[in-house]
Amino acid sequence: MARSVWKGPFVEESLMRKVDKQKNETNKKPIKTFSRKSTIIPDFVGISFLIYNGKKFIPITVSEDMVGHKFGEFAPTRQFFGHTPADKKAKADEGAAKSTEKK
Repeated sequence: MARSVWKGPFVEESLMRKVDKQKNETNKKPIKTFSRKSTIIPDFVGISFLIYNGKKFIPITVSEDMVGHKFGEFAPTRQFFGHTPADKKAKADEGAAKSTEKK
C-alpha cells in the first residue's frame, strides 16, 4: 500500500539536515547514509550520496529521473554470481544427448 498523500514523502530527518548543511558548503563530499527507505526529493538532485547495502557503501549521484524513488532501489543488496559451471556442463550434456536421439 502506498503512503498517504497528506503525509508527504518519507525522508530521514538527519539526512535532510546533512543535505541542507552541504548546500551551504563549497566542499562537496558525498553524504554517507544507511537510510535506504528515504524517498529522493527534488532538493537532492545533483548531490552525491554513499548508500549502505549491508556490506559496503555504493556511490550514487542523484539525477532528476531518480526523484520519487527510494535510495535502496539504487544500491542492490544481493549479487548474482551466475550459475555454477557444473550446471552449464549438465545442460550441455543434456542438449547433446537430445540431439543424438533425434538423429
